[in-house]
Amino acid sequence: MAICPGVYRNFNLMIWGRHCWNSHPENIYPLPNSLHVVLSKTLTNVPNYAHFLCRDFESAVRLAAEHPLADVIETVWILGGTQVYEDALQHPWCDLLYLTDVMADFDCDVFFPEFDRKLFQLQERFPDVPSDIQEENGIKFQCQVFKKEAADSI
Repeated sequence: MAICPGVYRNFNLMIWGRHCWNSHPENIYPLPNSLHVVLSKTLTNVPNYAHFLCRDFESAVRLAAEHPLADVIETVWILGGTQVYEDALQHPWCDLLYLTDVMADFDCDVFFPEFDRKLFQLQERFPDVPSDIQEENGIKFQCQVFKKEAADSI
């Protein structure tokens, strides 16, 4: 993949666990302004529509910090599953959590892990994130942003 300095900016690096990646239909790809990393200890080839394959979370995060991607990645997004979320929560660069509280019951097998709500505190108002309850297709939900507090303020 060629990266042209000055041409591409503000890309998102999307980190997916293998099962999470495989659970989405291929017709959602490509996502605009996004580069996709799939984490797997068993795959040997980069999956269709993904850009990178990494064996562990730290390797995926390093992609965003090293040349050439460091020049184009603005935000790293973690898309699951549970182990990927847990690894992200432990990473020192994780400073914001964007969670959607879905106000309905679904048959699910993966959940966002519990996290320290003293370390990550709910933000009452956050730019570009609606704070009121939303509804789409009859399902109510609320977007929440949690910000990591500085270690000396906890």
